[in-house]
Amino acid sequence: MNVATGREFEDKGWTLQDPMGGSPSLVRAIYDEKQFIPDPNIEGIYRYHHWLPIKRALKNASGPVTYQSKALAKELGLENLFITFTGYNPEIGAEVQTCSFKATEAYSVCARLPRKSNKVLVVQSAGNTARAFAQVCSDNWIPLVICIPYDNVGAMWFPRKLHSCVKIIASPKGSDYFDAIALGDKLCLSERYLAEGGAKNVARRDGMGTTLLSAVETIGALPDSYFQAVGSGTGAIAVWENNLRLIADGRFGKKKVRIHASQNAPFTLMYDSWEKRSRELVPMTPDESRRKAAEVDAKVLTNRKPPYSLSGGLFDALSDTDGRMYKITNEELNFWQRRFEALEGYDIYSAAAVAVASLAEAVKTGAVRKDEIIMLNVTGGGEERAKSGGYFRPMPQLVLSPDSPEDEIIQQVDLLFGL
Repeated sequence: MNVATGREFEDKGWTLQDPMGGSPSLVRAIYDEKQFIPDPNIEGIYRYHHWLPIKRALKNASGPVTYQSKALAKELGLENLFITFTGYNPEIGAEVQTCSFKATEAYSVCARLPRKSNKVLVVQSAGNTARAFAQVCSDNWIPLVICIPYDNVGAMWFPRKLHSCVKIIASPKGSDYFDAIALGDKLCLSERYLAEGGAKNVARRDGMGTTLLSAVETIGALPDSYFQAVGSGTGAIAVWENNLRLIADGRFGKKKVRIHASQNAPFTLMYDSWEKRSRELVPMTPDESRRKAAEVDAKVLTNRKPPYSLSGGLFDALSDTDGRMYKITNEELNFWQRRFEALEGYDIYSAAAVAVASLAEAVKTGAVRKDEIIMLNVTGGGEERAKSGGYFRPMPQLVLSPDSPEDEIIQQVDLLFGL
């Protein structure tokens, strides 16, 4: 369905936008099953297969885990705090070895591909998404090119060596996520390569939306408030979309879950735009973006072209849910990163700590009630435990400028695959 117009049309297998065109808009999946029915015979993300646009199930698929917090809830004075964690902490059933909720995207997007695709999937990422897709594609022998800024290659670690079907290319030192996007876009001008699609891919959003499904399955009702740090905002959009599906189901309440989204200062593009209640993003030059991205600890939150303005994007999600945005400093996120581990017993990523810090701010300012049902999306963690048995850290096979001619980029990547 075209969110802007409401026009419904058939999915051709990898539809990323309305083939009839129109104003910029996300498309949304419409499922035959209208009720939320987790499959009791399946563990992990595929227990929610009725609301995933997938053709098959992939191996090693884990998913989000939701539990009621005691220690952090007591610290903040909250009566009904539920943490949805996608990472590695076997004691609570969290088995995502790459430690990021981006695995929910990868298991859904890659399962949307036909079993014998003749194209190479291209994923552009600031780090966590790259790691998730690389591991899923490696485990399932799906040809993949990762495009990542060179300065973010530290995020590329894996519990085991990657299969040769996965190739990593990088934009040069000093570049940012948008440069990696530009590099991948040029590669996808060849028919041999398939753009994953980012937020436009319904499989990515509905995979991420399983975080809310996990929470509702555990709680038995829709939460009142939802907290997440955002770089693109796709995860928050996904939660909003599944919120609407659950309202249509009718068994879990009719409320719109208020979205509380946060960014890491000084890279606060969407925060600044939302504070002005502007659908259009406030201006940010490439040089300003690169400088601010270099200053933040949570580098995965530095997307200068997020799906904020288009129909069905984050602006609409915030508007429809009476949402709020927060800006969190490095000092604040570092404090709550340490405090969360002390309270809940496992380490979390800096982006997840941004969300925890925003929850603390919301409690302090009275933006949430103490008796609200609150869902905190802890989008990654457990890396110390996951790495304890050893890990593999690959380097990019190519470093290419996004300003290079597309023929040159395509030719060099073709050589990696022996094409």
